Amino acid sequence: MKNYFSLLDPLRFGAALGVAVFHLMFYSWAGSSIGARQGFEHYFAADVQFPNAAPYTWFGWVGVEIFFVISGFVIANSASKSSPKEFLFGRALRLYPAVWIASTLSLLILLIFLRDKASELILPYFQAMLLIPKGINGKWLDAVYWTLAAEMAFYGLVFCTLLTKKITLRHLAWGLTIYSAAFNAFSMVVLSGALESNMLYWMVLMFRVPGATWMLNHGCFFALGIWLFISANRTLTTVEWVAVAVTCLSGCAEIYYFSDFLLKAIPAISDESVFLPVLVWAAAVLLIAFAANKSRQAAGTTSPEAPAYLRTLGLITYPLYLTHNVTGTAIIRVLTDAGLDASLAVWAGIAMLVPVCWFICAKVEPAIRRLLTEFVSNFRLRPKSAPSSSLPSPPAGLRLPLPIRAEANFTGGSAARSVG
Repeated sequence: MKNYFSLLDPLRFGAALGVAVFHLMFYSWAGSSIGARQGFEHYFAADVQFPNAAPYTWFGWVGVEIFFVISGFVIANSASKSSPKEFLFGRALRLYPAVWIASTLSLLILLIFLRDKASELILPYFQAMLLIPKGINGKWLDAVYWTLAAEMAFYGLVFCTLLTKKITLRHLAWGLTIYSAAFNAFSMVVLSGALESNMLYWMVLMFRVPGATWMLNHGCFFALGIWLFISANRTLTTVEWVAVAVTCLSGCAEIYYFSDFLLKAIPAISDESVFLPVLVWAAAVLLIAFAANKSRQAAGTTSPEAPAYLRTLGLITYPLYLTHNVTGTAIIRVLTDAGLDASLAVWAGIAMLVPVCWFICAKVEPAIRRLLTEFVSNFRLRPKSAPSSSLPSPPAGLRLPLPIRAEANFTGGSAARSVG
């Protein structure tokens, strides 16, 4: 019997690669067209453009929306068999080691290239190390960290759900479904021109990145992940299938109106289809749903461990996402200054990052986790058992009752690290 959840590893890696290509081959030169505030990395980005590659790179940002769905799935799995303390400890061990490594690496690179702006890097660095949202007027050390603000908000909601012992994961999924769908429906009304207001239009876009902690745009993706996790354990009810449909429509709406904004703002892609990112995201969701469905059908059977190479791809994903923007841009800058063709420099840079990210996830992160665990144990704050780091295995013969309790004991592996 196949381990269908191993499909999530290459999917996550593909999503991270898509985001990296978007930033390095498209947003690095086309982002200035939309008037968005540029990150530190743009000060030393190579002065190269890839207009011919734009039709194949502009939609890579949808990898973030794929990450959020996977995050909802694996975090629901982790929370379903964790106490509040175990969940909090497990999430800290997953997020912080890689962030500390990546943000320190980014700081060193930025100091080399931006010595005259060193004082501007101090606050963003400590905010990145602590994963504190920068707010509307602040600045991330690396612009890609905005997704972690949304992730942290979602983890906070899950943690509060575990604390109550009355609100379940199913309740949380319903709340996020309704909350985000209402905002995305409103956004579509604004986009259609029914409400002609530049202020409303920019407010809608503001909540996508600067206001990501509110999860108005992205709550539907996390909710969909929870529903897919539930579907991996039992058959959904008719009402729950309606919720799934609402989250899918809400997600399509969010992707649609951001695509529409990019196509109207950036001349290089004005002829592209607004539905392309929607189709890419939908294909990824179908793959996750397929894995969940096959897992439920295979309940009660023994499935093998995921192949090591697929697991490695999954582990590389998080540090690759955190390092590709600043570190990747710096590598491309050095390679192009040395005379390498710009396109080759991009792919060479990504190829160089992959083994670096493997070293981070395989060697450095475990060492930091051990130190953190020992440190917390000395203060007797460590929970009795912490979640493991493996991807969830197909549940063995499990059918969950209604409503799903967040503290229910599921079988199967624990959550993988999640990325945004």
